[in-house]
Amino acid sequence: MGYAQVRAVALVGMVGQMVVVESDVAAGLPSLVVTGLPDAALTQARDRVRAAVVNSGEEWPQRRLTVNLLPAHLPKHGSSFDLAVAASLLAAAGAIPADPLREAVLIGELGLDGTVRPVRGVLPAVVAAMRNGLRYAVVPAENAAEAALVPGIVVRATDTLARLIGFLRCDGPLLDPPSPGPDADVDGLDLADVLGQDRGRRAVELAAAGGHNLALFGPPGAGKTMLAQRLPTVLPPLSDEAALEVTAVHSLAGALPEESPLIRQPPFQAPHHTTSVAALVGGGSGVGRPGALSRAHHGVLFMDEAPEFSPAALEALRQPLEEGVVRISRSRAETVFPARVQLVLASNPCPCARPGGDQYCECSPLARRRYLSRLSGPLLDRIDLQVKLSPARPEAVLGDEAGESSEAVASRVAGARAAAAERWGATNAGVPSRTLRDARYRLPRVVSAPLAKDLDRGLISARGHDRVLRVAWTMCDLDGRAHPELADVCEALDLRRGTR
Repeated sequence: MGYAQVRAVALVGMVGQMVVVESDVAAGLPSLVVTGLPDAALTQARDRVRAAVVNSGEEWPQRRLTVNLLPAHLPKHGSSFDLAVAASLLAAAGAIPADPLREAVLIGELGLDGTVRPVRGVLPAVVAAMRNGLRYAVVPAENAAEAALVPGIVVRATDTLARLIGFLRCDGPLLDPPSPGPDADVDGLDLADVLGQDRGRRAVELAAAGGHNLALFGPPGAGKTMLAQRLPTVLPPLSDEAALEVTAVHSLAGALPEESPLIRQPPFQAPHHTTSVAALVGGGSGVGRPGALSRAHHGVLFMDEAPEFSPAALEALRQPLEEGVVRISRSRAETVFPARVQLVLASNPCPCARPGGDQYCECSPLARRRYLSRLSGPLLDRIDLQVKLSPARPEAVLGDEAGESSEAVASRVAGARAAAAERWGATNAGVPSRTLRDARYRLPRVVSAPLAKDLDRGLISARGHDRVLRVAWTMCDLDGRAHPELADVCEALDLRRGTR
């Protein structure tokens, strides 16, 4: 008969909350009760832990066993508490010493044979443990590489419950995390593969340099998908802080690459047009999970055939595009996931989508308007660059001359982003509107005259006015100039008009 406690982590979205798994072994009829708002998976841990302990060669305490998860008001979900529950019960029964567990967090799911299986969300869980002053983390062997990315905490791994028990009894070591692998490549894509389409290439470069949202309209084969897929190849690598954020989101989603858990390249997500709202922006029953929008955090969300997406899915993007986060409200809690993405939409000009363009179209003007009207005005108002592409010229497709490479474009993009960061500490797309109106950055009237004219005629909104200014600043950054000129504002207006 005794008492022991072990620490684990409960995840609410991206935030980890420390949980004390306390166990009490008392006289009474043999039973095991788990309290502290466990979900169904955690309640079923009673049977998993019992089988794992017995199959690891240990004796199961024939007493009245109580496991409590503190704080009791916080909902707990998932199977990542199994290892902590087993260790606290064995420590309370006196089978293993409890002192080595005081400064450690235990994370892992148990199989019936005593194996420790990987779980989702290990990276944000270890971050929470480090921030709460714990010195050690014991994780499943398959999650050790991502856990080792967190500085300031010693990470050890175990593949079985028996290995952990032997370590606590000084009968053997735990496993060391593997050495980090090389950063993943971008699948060999290059902007030089896009033939012709100077206007589309210009739009992609502007989008990358300023962090702008982009919409591409054109017939099949014009290069819309190729341009969107190559946008990440001209984006700068993620900073250390951004890489950890992106890796944590993918850890929660269970989508980390095994060979290189730290994601250094901007992610690219391209959901199918039949994707549900929950799969796109996040959600699900019980506790919300990150969707494609959050998995594209600090990267690109590409929606091909955008008018074919459901209106609810398209309109669900509006608030995250403004705030940079997704808020999923449930009866028990509100979950917040990061979602600072570059949105790229691609659309055919009409339902028939003839490869030759408008001259071969069989759709009526009304059908064309109805098709494109599926992209609502409020959504398009948040798209800085709306570009209409024409079919590629035969001489460009059949010629031997290749376009400019991604490496050359990426060097200009890096210089433009550095200039914007030096000027106002953010990308041009992220600068607040009040900063644009500051006397130091306000454009002369002769430069902003076309923009003021369109605003006065109601052709653009106040939001659109500011977004055109941001694109104009990106143009001057790419050219190495101090301030936008009249030609920049005119080109930015032209690139925003899209199909209008």
